[in-house]
Amino acid sequence: MASETVKMVLDAEAESDKKVAEARAKCDEIISSAEQKAALAVQKKITDATIQADKIRAENKKRLEEYTASALERCEDEISALKKLAADNSEKAADAVISRFFS
Repeated sequence: MASETVKMVLDAEAESDKKVAEARAKCDEIISSAEQKAALAVQKKITDATIQADKIRAENKKRLEEYTASALERCEDEISALKKLAADNSEKAADAVISRFFS
């Protein structure tokens, strides 16, 4: 009778150990799956962020090119105006020198 009780206790302990091992295995499987899903989610977010950053960079590059072209055009206009003013002033200076010497 005692041996039957001991056998029942040992069988129960073995069954308990088996269920604990199965539960640990299932827990490890769930954790592994969650880690994989999290890693994929993080990678997707990184990819999405990279794509968005590339779009922003392209837009900024385009705006910079447009601004640079506009700035160059304004500079060229200013340079032309200054050259014209300088030419006018040169003529006036030459006329003033000539009139001073020959008057």
